[in-house]
Amino acid sequence: MSLLPKLFLVGALLGSVSARAAESDTLRLSRRDCVAIALNESQTLKVADLEVKKTDYSKKEVLANLFPAIDFSGAYQRSIELQSMSMNMGGMSQTIKMGTDNNWNFGFSASMPLINASLWKSIGLSDTQILQSLESARASRLDLVNNVNKAYYALLLAIDSRKVIRQNYELAKLNAEVYERQFKAGTASEYDMLRSRVQVTNVEPELLQADIAVRQCQLQLAVLMGIEPTATLMPTIGLSDMQQEMYGYHMADDRSLSNNTSLRSLDLNRKLASQNVKLQKMAWVPTLAASFNINWNAMSNGSPFVDQHFNPYSNVGVALQIPIFHGGSKYQKLRQAKVQSLQLDLQRETLVNSLNMQVDLALDNINRQVNQIESSEQGMKTAVKAYEIMQKSFDIGAASYLNLRDSEMALTSSQLSYYQAIYNYLVSTSELDTLLGREAALGIE
Repeated sequence: MSLLPKLFLVGALLGSVSARAAESDTLRLSRRDCVAIALNESQTLKVADLEVKKTDYSKKEVLANLFPAIDFSGAYQRSIELQSMSMNMGGMSQTIKMGTDNNWNFGFSASMPLINASLWKSIGLSDTQILQSLESARASRLDLVNNVNKAYYALLLAIDSRKVIRQNYELAKLNAEVYERQFKAGTASEYDMLRSRVQVTNVEPELLQADIAVRQCQLQLAVLMGIEPTATLMPTIGLSDMQQEMYGYHMADDRSLSNNTSLRSLDLNRKLASQNVKLQKMAWVPTLAASFNINWNAMSNGSPFVDQHFNPYSNVGVALQIPIFHGGSKYQKLRQAKVQSLQLDLQRETLVNSLNMQVDLALDNINRQVNQIESSEQGMKTAVKAYEIMQKSFDIGAASYLNLRDSEMALTSSQLSYYQAIYNYLVSTSELDTLLGREAALGIE
């Protein structure tokens, strides 16, 4: 039997399997669909967004310190024994009790900072902290999308690999059936028939492992997407379909690190450290605050609820505080802040060198993988041609079954290598896009 009829039969078998899968709970999604669902359902991103909201509330808490603070206080005191004072008057000692049985005091107090440089500078720190939270949320999105991309590509590889192994299995079954018919007709030996059956048995574990690999990839993708793994996730395309688009990837057009999330986070930390240095300097600036108080008090004997006469009194004032000496603590805090800023400057230089090296290695890997794809594709075409020649030779008795089986295995190996090369390329480009922070390339809307 020639290669084309065999492949046609294999294709029909695979089509029937696909039809049965379509009847079940199958969810066909593109990579962008998976990314969109993951971004919407991920609990990790929801936590990151809540962190941004929490930081925003923290800034509002700092801003609230600029407004007047108004408090109400009230107190009641009941005397058990009044204070006594003895006095010598005209040679006679007299004891006088002082105070009243009941003492009421309540009122309102208000205060407001007029000059507080440290508080004003803290507002700038809060803005930077919000940017840090936003960048952290962005980093979480980039990592999630990269993981979803790799899981989707892994599913594509598992499905295409399973197709190749199933094709090999079906070819082995067809050859075994041919040998069985020839053995019954007396044109083939029992040894050849048994050997062809063994080949079928040898491929069955590989097919089982391929099914397991597909299911594992489906479950991993479902977990990353944040959905229940009840539906069977299936991609809308195959790895070979993506080869037509992958060469449009712009590798060297833009390798700027400006969107790298690690570098952006470090720059925000440096900005925060610089602001902290200025904040420590503000500790020497005098502060001025205004205050206002209005109170009512009442003093009486007897019942605390009868005949109480409340008398109001109020005052307004300002308080000036000038820091002079605190044992050098403010100076030491300033020195610590400067050292931290210097540390971050040195860390940035190291990080930039490391990131540039990673980009260079990633680009080299992608270039090698492009060559590997072309080589694997050419090898697969050669393997197909070799198999066709061997099949014709086998049909006319010029080649043994062992030769035919070797050509089938070579074809299977070349197909698997081809799909593996495409997978490696796609994963590498996704990793590079994540490294460079390319949100559009990763499919983040």
